[in-house]
Amino acid sequence: MTLNPLKKLAELGQSVWYDYIRRDLYQGGELQRLIEDDGLAGMTSNPTIFQKAIAETDLYDDAIRRRSGPRRAASALFEALEVEDVRAAADVFRPVFDRAHGDDGFVSIEVNPALTHDTEGTITEARRLWRACDRPNVMVKIPGTAEGVPAIRACLAEGININITLLFSVSRHREVMEAYLSAMEARVAAGQPVDAVRSVASYFVSRVDTLVDRKLDAIAAGGPEPQRPRARALRGQIGIANARLAYEAFEQTFAAARFRPLAAKGVRRQRPLWASTSTKDRAYPPLYYVEALIAPDSVDTLPPETFALYRKEGHPQVRIHDGLAGAREAFRELAALGIDPSSVAAELEKEGEEKFTASYEQVVKAVEEKTKALV
Repeated sequence: MTLNPLKKLAELGQSVWYDYIRRDLYQGGELQRLIEDDGLAGMTSNPTIFQKAIAETDLYDDAIRRRSGPRRAASALFEALEVEDVRAAADVFRPVFDRAHGDDGFVSIEVNPALTHDTEGTITEARRLWRACDRPNVMVKIPGTAEGVPAIRACLAEGININITLLFSVSRHREVMEAYLSAMEARVAAGQPVDAVRSVASYFVSRVDTLVDRKLDAIAAGGPEPQRPRARALRGQIGIANARLAYEAFEQTFAAARFRPLAAKGVRRQRPLWASTSTKDRAYPPLYYVEALIAPDSVDTLPPETFALYRKEGHPQVRIHDGLAGAREAFRELAALGIDPSSVAAELEKEGEEKFTASYEQVVKAVEEKTKALV
């Protein structure tokens, strides 16, 4: 019998999480089936996912009726709904968490995107969500912005599991790894346990190519003649190159002497997580990013369509180190064409913030409209 490609990824050291949450998944047994048949090892959520689930189905109507009140704001009601989902999904994943000795089986919940540039507000909200979920296999998602990094360190130092989201550059990735290490060193120095704290650094992949390809297409169409073929040749190369260089930074950081005494105390590595790995451009194969970024001690979070396609058509093989020299050369070429990688990362971060904030506002509005219609 041929091994399920999704389960083969686990054998190669990569955990597959589901970039999707909806309460019929855990209420109807589908989530349990995905765990048993496909080796699903975790789940991520965000305001966009919840907005679609609440606005486009009646799955949350009873809970809205039950939890709404004359003085309850729609934002508070939404938080109650998402916490209810995350707690229930975490309970389904608890055996996975136990079998993996706390390395897998996580469900993520995101802080309000409006707090992206508010360090203290992010810390306060992360604490509240952590307490509300009250599960050891929950991760709180905090954006890896300049203001988010100190919040990430503070929350990790308190023992809160953190999923760092919206990472687009190797330099910011190094900052969040530094935040993790310094938080774990602080816990060790204070005599606090470290063996139960987990963190992932979520690197967004296809969004990089979506933006960079747009800039390359402009050069290919109207730039200086010698630059046009070079711009066309770089299409679809930077997202994967960026992730491969991030993985190299991960390997360097956790192979260094600084990590050894922490590992001896039970500190685990902060795994890179590949997000946004479904292709947005039809010029690329549907599994383009998933296949390229198979790596030991990493996570890939897949939307349902990509997850199902990989089960059917995946070809698992570790490829993360392929073309590493080419990845560095791709960035040199990009700079030679006048596209600054740091500016691209800043633009992507801003764009991501705006999208998540808009989705959050939309889900709160959806809850408010449902409440008016139902109660």
